[in-house]
Amino acid sequence: MPKDMHQKAAEHHEQAAKAHRTAAQQHGSNEHASAKQQSAQAAEKSKAAHDQSTQAHHKSQQQK
Repeated sequence: MPKDMHQKAAEHHEQAAKAHRTAAQQHGSNEHASAKQQSAQAAEKSKAAHDQSTQAHHKSQQQK
């Protein structure tokens, strides 16, 4: 189970990174309204990634 949790955490991290890259690209193109929305989405995805990583880490530690 922890392996699945770590995989899910990695997926969240990838989604967050993609959202951050998109936001940066939009800021560079002076699309500030879209970039602000994308930045907010990136922050949400980053939090989900952090939460999933923390859960996976705790589960891994419990199995040792």
